[in-house]
Amino acid sequence: MEKYIFDESNGLWYELQGDYYLPCLKLPEGEQQPVGLWGQRHLRYIKQNHKVFYLNLLTSGKLNGYLSDIDKQAEDMFSCLVKQMAEREDVTERLKAEKQMEWVGRMNNIRNQAIEIVNNDIIYN
Repeated sequence: MEKYIFDESNGLWYELQGDYYLPCLKLPEGEQQPVGLWGQRHLRYIKQNHKVFYLNLLTSGKLNGYLSDIDKQAEDMFSCLVKQMAEREDVTERLKAEKQMEWVGRMNNIRNQAIEIVNNDIIYN
């Protein structure tokens, strides 16, 4: 039996795998965009909780673009929240220069709050 055959009725190539011919399929080539931490978290979430949605994105070739968009939205929201919360709580460069440990503690608290908000509104939604 031949390793590869071509079916003219549907225009597909088939490869012999054991006793069966399976279609030689591959995803369309698209521009790969970087996916950061937020996108990876969302990917893990949709793989576990929204399998059909994940598979539809994967097979259509839109998964990378979708994750890249989620990552950008989440990063923008996180940066904006940290800036707004720091201004509201008067965590300034002056405080950083005068009381470093207090500044670090307050900034860590602000960052943790912002992470929770982004996770609830974008990543795990």
